[in-house]
Amino acid sequence: MSEEKILLKVQDLKIHFPVSSSLFSKRFIVHAVDGVSFEVKAGTTFGLVGESGSGKTTTAMGIMRLEHVTSGRIELDGLDLTALDEAGMRDVRRRLQIIFQDPYSSLNPRVRAGDIVREAVNLLNLKDRPKEDEEVARLFRCVGLRPEQQILFPHQFSGGQRQRIGIARALAPRPDLILCDEPVSALDVAIQAQILNLLRRLQDEIGLTYIFVSHDLGVVQYMCDEIAVMYLGRIVEAADRISLFKNPLHPYTKSLLSAVPSAKVGRNHVSRIKLQGEPPSPIHLPPGCRFHPRCPLAKEICSQQDPQILEAAAGHRVACHRINA
Repeated sequence: MSEEKILLKVQDLKIHFPVSSSLFSKRFIVHAVDGVSFEVKAGTTFGLVGESGSGKTTTAMGIMRLEHVTSGRIELDGLDLTALDEAGMRDVRRRLQIIFQDPYSSLNPRVRAGDIVREAVNLLNLKDRPKEDEEVARLFRCVGLRPEQQILFPHQFSGGQRQRIGIARALAPRPDLILCDEPVSALDVAIQAQILNLLRRLQDEIGLTYIFVSHDLGVVQYMCDEIAVMYLGRIVEAADRISLFKNPLHPYTKSLLSAVPSAKVGRNHVSRIKLQGEPPSPIHLPPGCRFHPRCPLAKEICSQQDPQILEAAAGHRVACHRINA
């Protein structure tokens, strides 16, 4: 499979949630995702990072069509997912799988581990119980579990083992794209490393394509080929891993990197940039650049004009008046 093949293309994705105020009987709009565009190459890992509330998980859920898409276009290998109804999505659901954040709540406690994986294997329509048994056993071995552990219930596994079951379930229908939603944030550090190494090994062996959602830039640096930094529903910077960590351009990206000791950054990034205050409300967005109320480097234009995300260098996009002036 060519590394240059574009498997997923997201264009101007918007996901807005209407909310009502019972006190004043008014309706407001939460701009959870507000015009996000990016491409994911086949066989690579694309990272979405940012603080809680930045819109990274909502973007991922929109791609999976697990959140209602307000507008925009999502193409999976040329197929427009936003044009499909529920029946159409059921037909392509096999091609999109997800590994959830919490291995404790994402598995049905009343179903044996083998049957959890078998349910996903059924999407392959093997129509032969011995073949299904063989496939489930293969998947258990593939993720580092013993086939005889199929008879156990989720509570009989450790957190890391439960996440391995979740990975086996995601692999079962042989998807084109796997979305990893903070897959190691609920695990101990030592177990995190094991799961991350497993995901990388599977990618090398099978040629998997991942979208990796995380707030941990150290993890993102280890896992991802391309990275998009989100703030308040928008991408403020996007680049390949080396460029982003060696030469971060947006003040928000610099502040995130300076606060993470586990992230290895270039010489251009040595001083810490401290953010001011809390993120603005996604209902009442500030004028101009959405980051300007917290930015220590903001200029007058930042509070007046909304910056467009432009290419500052080859493959390195940033939305900042200081860079694109």
